Amino acid sequence: MEAVQVRAARTVAAVLAGRSLSSELMVALDRAPALAGGERGQLQDLCYGTLRHLGELRAVASVLVDRPLTDALLQALVWVALYQLRHTRAAAYAVVDGAVEACAALGSPRARGLVNAVLRNALRRGAELDRVAVADDSARYSFPQWWVERARKDYPQHWRDILAASNGHPPFTLRVNRRRTDTDAFIAACAARAIEAVRIDSIEAFPLAPSLMDGAAALMQPMRIPLDACVRLPRALPVESLPGFDQGWFSVQDAGAQLAALLLAPRDGDRVLDACAAPGGKSTHLLERADIELVALDSDAGRLRRVSDNLGRLGQTATLAAADAAHLASWWDGRPFQRILLDAPCSGSGVVRRHPDIKWLRRASDLPRLAAQQRRLLDALWTVLAPGGSLLYCTCSVFPAENEAVLEAFLADQPGARRVSCVKQAHAPAVRGADDASDVAVARSGADRSSTGDLRLLPDPDHDGFHYALLSKS
Repeated sequence: MEAVQVRAARTVAAVLAGRSLSSELMVALDRAPALAGGERGQLQDLCYGTLRHLGELRAVASVLVDRPLTDALLQALVWVALYQLRHTRAAAYAVVDGAVEACAALGSPRARGLVNAVLRNALRRGAELDRVAVADDSARYSFPQWWVERARKDYPQHWRDILAASNGHPPFTLRVNRRRTDTDAFIAACAARAIEAVRIDSIEAFPLAPSLMDGAAALMQPMRIPLDACVRLPRALPVESLPGFDQGWFSVQDAGAQLAALLLAPRDGDRVLDACAAPGGKSTHLLERADIELVALDSDAGRLRRVSDNLGRLGQTATLAAADAAHLASWWDGRPFQRILLDAPCSGSGVVRRHPDIKWLRRASDLPRLAAQQRRLLDALWTVLAPGGSLLYCTCSVFPAENEAVLEAFLADQPGARRVSCVKQAHAPAVRGADDASDVAVARSGADRSSTGDLRLLPDPDHDGFHYALLSKS
């Protein structure tokens, strides 16, 4: 117990000093080869769980400690232990004893008595601490206050559900590679290994009304959007243990992210750009959908290697370049693209449950900076899109400041750009080229003609949060 708590405290403290949880956890696991398999999983749970519930844990700790702890490692250790006591089934005596012994390993042997008193006090004052945990919004929802206020303003009817879903555990979702197998065959192969796998035929999305209401997202009635190769496993497993991994039968990809390739709808022979490609889930999906010439960019050469790895496992090829997509001179050969996917850098507010460090590292002041970066990319990439071509703008953010506001400003400055209905496009694959049949499908799904055509996915048990807008160039 002590060794895991020590590594968790170091990881949480590093994250709150500005480091990425995924990178710090990788370092912690690499440096802990002696940890047994169960302990490695426990370390991950302690880091993710502590950061998911940090607002509550901070509030609880504040009434248990007379003076705020100034030692970041000791503070993180108390939060980790409180998470164990309040949100896991770990034996209380083991948690307390382990945390007390961990003080020496963290360089604070004299704090053993303090940590012992704080944690034993937490056990005695459970009912009181339950009230403290809901005393204010930051504690109740475990988000920074600015985030809670923005969610309330942007989503007057849905903000509580969004915050609750963002603190849950994400679904483990796969995309079946239809060039190698089919969904039924993959599910049957899982069943042969006693692995439960469930087909996901559709997900819920909200069409957007044409204007913002005092900054709020103008959501219309939700509708079901079809998927054709999506499978969810109720229990996350190592991907190598699943059938067909080495043969490229599937990729790990959120159900909401699987909409990107379906909405962009590449055709055989198209030249396609994935402008912010890492880790490659959307790139490989595009290649599965049609025989295309794909160029995949990412500004981070290290992350681009993950795209290469995914392409290799799936037996696919693409042109890869480590470059800033907005700096055309560094990568563009002058040939236009018929399709462009811009999965724009964003706050990540729709995927916080996968990356709980985001909510504690982001600041409200980041949103204008990100919006400016998104607009810079849109302006640059529009120039390399062929006339008649399509650009899909998407983010994993639920904040209108990074979506509707950016798109409205761009469209106002680009008379040759027009929105295409994502709602209609999402239903088109089942009725290729049949506009009238597609219109019927949209009408039956409840979509309103007054929609902008954009789609917003709010995080729920099936998928993460996303925004999709499809633009056409005249």
